[in-house]
Amino acid sequence: MEGALKLWAVIVAVGALNYASRLSFIAFFARRSMPPLLARALKYVPAAMLTALIVPMIVDWKGAAADFATPRVAGALIAAAVAFATRSTLKTLAVGMAALWLLQWAAA
Repeated sequence: MEGALKLWAVIVAVGALNYASRLSFIAFFARRSMPPLLARALKYVPAAMLTALIVPMIVDWKGAAADFATPRVAGALIAAAVAFATRSTLKTLAVGMAALWLLQWAAA
């Protein structure tokens, strides 16, 4: 029972710290204008986070070398081309998944 109590204490502490860190940022800039340099830098955070989440799922990392010759990489490149050409999320998802499934089927 003691282990479960420690686990819940850690969960509550991490949640409180996460909330406090987000609240501090919002409270700090609530009555102030954001410096232009910071505003410009924060504009790139969503793209950086999305890239950091997606790239490890696409590329097979094997030690120090990466294997780029996989259906996932080819499907991602096709999806990126569709996204660039159409700017449509639904078309990107549909074509990317169809390309991935066809490439996986052809590789099997």
